[in-house]
Amino acid sequence: MPESAPSSRATENSAEQRALTDDGVLKVYAAGPVTVLGFGGQDVPSEFNAANYRAAINQLLISNNSKIVAFDLTGVHLVPSGMLGLLVSLSRMGESPPRVQVLNAGADIREVLTLTRLNTLIEVCE
Repeated sequence: MPESAPSSRATENSAEQRALTDDGVLKVYAAGPVTVLGFGGQDVPSEFNAANYRAAINQLLISNNSKIVAFDLTGVHLVPSGMLGLLVSLSRMGESPPRVQVLNAGADIREVLTLTRLNTLIEVCE
């Protein structure tokens, strides 16, 4: 794991999690220079609509002066295309986009990121 990658320990204590939006699907585990988001150990819903989350994530990153946004994929077995699109759009956000990382991705997700070459835009951390 790169030195700047956050540990997965943020997901171990659910009291540390708070919902990013009203639907409660995407949760904030940590906010600061490194912001960690996740799905609380649940699969990403197939109807995941990136547009609903992009503005909220953007505001969170700006307000915390985040340089890295990491998505903890613990317990996630499938990443819908809307989520992949969100990861790419975050990696291209603004003049100085944040580094986008995925943490604890299973073998299937790592394979999708490799086959689509998204692993060239998104850091995959163990």
